[in-house]
Amino acid sequence: MDDATDPAERLNALLADRDETLATAESLTGGLVGSRVTDAPGASAYFDRGFVTYTYDAKRELLGVSRESLDAHGAVSEPVVREMAAGARDRADADWAVATTGIAGPTGGTDEKPVGLVYFGVAHAAPWGTGESFVRTERAVLDGDRDVVKRGAAERALDALVRVIEDVDG
Repeated sequence: MDDATDPAERLNALLADRDETLATAESLTGGLVGSRVTDAPGASAYFDRGFVTYTYDAKRELLGVSRESLDAHGAVSEPVVREMAAGARDRADADWAVATTGIAGPTGGTDEKPVGLVYFGVAHAAPWGTGESFVRTERAVLDGDRDVVKRGAAERALDALVRVIEDVDG
């Protein structure tokens, strides 16, 4: 598939004719990933639902993110995005899930966690008994104002999802 193609269109080409479903779990992107997914005609064949979980309580209640992970690492962390992706996959009973968490700015950044820091998680549910289900994560620091970081994070999340699906497809 051409890497220059829009990631939502690439996702549509990968999932439209399969009997697989997708869920999203979003914090800093506030629903932009789900919106981008539905920009592609035919997304209703695979897009099941999106969880916008901006607060600690929402992450715990809707996705099952552990209090321990939130306390130890904060919402913007690899362990939390891993649990967000797995939680969206499992709560929606979806084959695939993609999650985002990060700091869009302009405030909220620290030396350890700067504005623009984003974590992405992609979860896959393999057939029961295979032991092949997984969650993969990525970290990026994006430059720009709040809008640029949010939109860039949504695009990067879709790109990460597409790359993982293509990798699984072999």
